[in-house]
Amino acid sequence: MKRYLLPILFITGFASAQSPLIEQARNYRKANENALLGEFMGLLSIPNVVYDTVGIQKTAAYIVKMMEARGIKTQLLDATTKGVPPAVFGEVNVPNATKTIIFYAHYDGQPVNPNQWAEGIEPFKSVFLDASLEKGGKIIPAPKANEKINPEWRIYGRSASDDKSGVFSILTAYEVLTKLNIPPSVNIKFFFEGEEEAGSTHLSEILVKHKDKLKSDLWVICDGPVHQSGKKQVVFGVRGDVNMELKVYASKRPLHSGHYGNWAPNPAMLLVKLLASMKDDNGRVLIKGFYDDVIPFTETEKKAIAKVPPVDEQMRNELGFVRAEGGGKSLVELINLPSLNINGISSANVGKMAANVIPVSATVALDLRLVLGNDAQRQAQKVIDHIKAQGYYVTKNESITDDERMKYPLIARVQTQKGYNAQRTKMDLPIAQNVIKAVQSSTNEEVVLMPSLGGSLPLFLFEKYLATPTITVPIANHDNNQHAENENIRIQNIWNGIETYVALMKM
Repeated sequence: MKRYLLPILFITGFASAQSPLIEQARNYRKANENALLGEFMGLLSIPNVVYDTVGIQKTAAYIVKMMEARGIKTQLLDATTKGVPPAVFGEVNVPNATKTIIFYAHYDGQPVNPNQWAEGIEPFKSVFLDASLEKGGKIIPAPKANEKINPEWRIYGRSASDDKSGVFSILTAYEVLTKLNIPPSVNIKFFFEGEEEAGSTHLSEILVKHKDKLKSDLWVICDGPVHQSGKKQVVFGVRGDVNMELKVYASKRPLHSGHYGNWAPNPAMLLVKLLASMKDDNGRVLIKGFYDDVIPFTETEKKAIAKVPPVDEQMRNELGFVRAEGGGKSLVELINLPSLNINGISSANVGKMAANVIPVSATVALDLRLVLGNDAQRQAQKVIDHIKAQGYYVTKNESITDDERMKYPLIARVQTQKGYNAQRTKMDLPIAQNVIKAVQSSTNEEVVLMPSLGGSLPLFLFEKYLATPTITVPIANHDNNQHAENENIRIQNIWNGIETYVALMKM
């Protein structure tokens, strides 16, 4: 019976007052918050787009300096493949500690289009706003030394939330403990990845090559947002992800829409019809077998989901649409199912550049989110099989031959990335309960427990290659615009994140 006592206690609604440690951490932060934010702004100023080798190297070097300034023994862990962004690794051994926790975040960021960002905001010239843009926020000067900082201010810049705030919060939590002369209760290892936004293509190489250094009892992942209610959350799994690009072909050259319209096939029309065949009006994917592999939740996980605060009405109002997909299912239910999303679609031009033409091709980027039981390549193959079932000849080649054009009326090129699978940690593990208890000690509100996050991380690799469980403890505000223009972090979320990770290092 003892084994099940803690899961029942926390999942059915346990709340406690913040610990004295959190008050100490908060006082230290208040006394040093201007200097702390100055360091964070310096990190944000370095371009870190995952494909920018120079920027990635500079970002890693800045993090090494942050770690060395905190007395952390640091090194770069390289992959077997040359030229791959290294993981920044650090280690702190604590006398008499019996557990080792690795704290993970990533320092690379998504690509940027500066023209899409709001006026006065540049991706790598981070600025302060007195509120979010959606609430009429205005750019304000950076606070001077000793100037009071409003925790509701936002910092706008690429990777402000995803995931440099994670790197910063973890390292600052360790700084707080050292400055307060409070030793952690666990051995600590730091692992900051530099290729997450490219799908962590070479992460497995790093894990295998440096397996001995990466021994631990648990990986704690700092990535993603807190719950939409604003409450802190502990997440026990993530969806997997695989991306596909689909290109449909028609004529060999663009055609005048007056001379050839109603006669020459239009690839844009072909593509939207093909895409429409993949989902019904409620958003359910119609591809054969798309949901067949899903492993259902355990009773413990179902109870946790039932307790998640409902936010559907809040989010519809916030985002400005009246009807959601899913046929009445809640957001939390739907993010725990496999999904198929259109990330982008292109064919000829629009707006002032639009011309009266029939395009030669149309292209779509598809994003398949996976849940436990799905295999990335098997799920992608289901999409390919569906395309073939609609009468398409499918090829991997960019160049379409004249013979192919004259033989097949419908031609599609499909390219599939490697992708990765979903992962889920058991909620009733003793170490999982220690994490819940630690996070709960950092807040007066009941912590939200989520069996799986809607976003994706390559966490299954840590189980596959290191046989180590993972738990995600995110810190960013839910409206942070990660992966998009005007990415931001609410300052109070940074402060909360530091306190959360102080508690985790003392769990």
